[in-house]
Amino acid sequence: MTVTIVILAVLAVWIVLIFNKLVGLKNQVKNAFRQIDVQLKRRHDLIPNLVNSVKGEMKFEQETLEKVVQARAAAVSAVQSGKIDDIMKNEGILSQALGRLLAISENYPNLKANENVKQLMEELTHTENQISFARQFYNDLVTRFNIAQQVFPNNVFASMMGFTAAQLFKLPENAEERKTPKVDLTI
Repeated sequence: MTVTIVILAVLAVWIVLIFNKLVGLKNQVKNAFRQIDVQLKRRHDLIPNLVNSVKGEMKFEQETLEKVVQARAAAVSAVQSGKIDDIMKNEGILSQALGRLLAISENYPNLKANENVKQLMEELTHTENQISFARQFYNDLVTRFNIAQQVFPNNVFASMMGFTAAQLFKLPENAEERKTPKVDLTI
């Protein structure tokens, strides 16, 4: 009888430890996603300033500017929805639009010389790097969380305790960032 009680007590403690570990990882994943969210908000706040700064010089690039503005609006809306699939898709579209804007802006010497535009470009580049780091950190935590749920014996209890796999932050399959860049070294 006492052996059974000891075994049940050890089993109960063990299940509590599994549960607590998974709760901790789940909360770390949520926090890591919020860090991405903070950087995305920063990016979304910088874009209108950048567009307004380049608008006068890039009169012939209205379509590109409109695409950036539309992509930003869709990305902000996706972040507000909280659906990770929508966020990934719309942030990928925004990254493509920003990439085109930055590439086209290289053709405008006045923009390259404008201190305000330079500062905004540097801030945007810094923010893009922070987003990359935040995504990597998030994906690392998601992987740890998912592995913790999938290994035996945790996998036996994880689903019973209501845990589900978290989704990695990845680029959409057709994203521009996945394509190999073309390099032209002709002079």
